[in-house]
Amino acid sequence: MACSSDPSGSTGGSGGSGTTSSGGAPTGGASTTSGAGGPTGTGGSGGQAPTGGTTGSSGEGTGGSPAGSTSSVGSGGGGGSPDAGFQPCPETGPCKILPLGDSITFGLGFNGGYRVELFHLALEDDHEITFTGTQQMNGPTMVDGVPFPRNHEGISGQTIQQIADRVPTPALREVPHIVLVHAGTNDMYQTPNGAPMRLGALLDELIAEAPDALIVVSNIIPFPGAAGAVDTFNAAIPALVEERAAAGAHIVFADQFTGFPTSELGDGVHPNEAGYARMAGVWYDAIDDYLR
Repeated sequence: MACSSDPSGSTGGSGGSGTTSSGGAPTGGASTTSGAGGPTGTGGSGGQAPTGGTTGSSGEGTGGSPAGSTSSVGSGGGGGSPDAGFQPCPETGPCKILPLGDSITFGLGFNGGYRVELFHLALEDDHEITFTGTQQMNGPTMVDGVPFPRNHEGISGQTIQQIADRVPTPALREVPHIVLVHAGTNDMYQTPNGAPMRLGALLDELIAEAPDALIVVSNIIPFPGAAGAVDTFNAAIPALVEERAAAGAHIVFADQFTGFPTSELGDGVHPNEAGYARMAGVWYDAIDDYLR
C-alpha cells in the first residue's frame, strides 16, 4: 500500500499531524482533537506510531488469538447478516461509509487510523468507497495513487452519549450507506455502568435516522486500564445487535476485540499502525459482501 500526505499532515486546527511516507508509518503521532479528555482524548496521549508496524506484528493478545487474525461477522455470536436481498450501496458511484466514534475512529496514534488500510483493501478489490463525516479531516492525501477521502466522525474523549448527541446532526448531514460504530472506550473509565443500554440507544437512533444504511457495530478493542469493565461491556454487545437484527434492522456485529494483541496498542489505549490495520481487516470482512 502506497500513501502520501499533504505537507501539513492535516487541514489545520487540531487534527492529525504527522506525515506519511510511501508504505511506512507516520513520522509523528496524530494530536488530539477537542473533547472531554480521558483515555481516548487526553492531549498528546496518542504518542507515535512505531516506524515498522505491520499487520503481522507479534505479541500476546488480550483476546488470546494469534496476532494478525481477524474475526468475521455473523458467526460466533454476531447479529448475523441482514436479509439476502439487502444492498445498501448504490449501483453507480461510491458507497458512502461513516466512521463513527471517538479518538480511535479519529485515528490518534496513526494519521488516518483504520480508514487508511480500509480504503486500500477496498481499492485492492476494485470497490469504490468514500468516507463521510464532519470532523477535522486527517489521513494521507493519496493511497495507492488514488485521492484518500479524509472525512470521519470521530472526536477524542467522547462517551457513547456524547457520540449519540451528534446523531442525526451533524453526523448524518450526508446520509451514509454504511455506518461503522466503535464506541464505549471512554465510558469504561468514567461510567461503565449502563454503557450497553446507552449503546443500544445510539444504535436505535442510527437505525431510525438511517433506515436504509447497514449499521456495523463492534465491541471495543482491549483497554488494559479497565479490562474488567471492557469484558462486561463487550459481552453485552452481540445480544444488542441480535435483538435489533431480529426486529428487521440492517445491523451486523464485528468482533474487534478477539485476537487484538496489546503489543498493537501504541499507548495502552490507541492502536499503532499495525493495530489500525488489524481493525480495518475486521471492518472489511464485515462489509465486503455489500460493496459493489
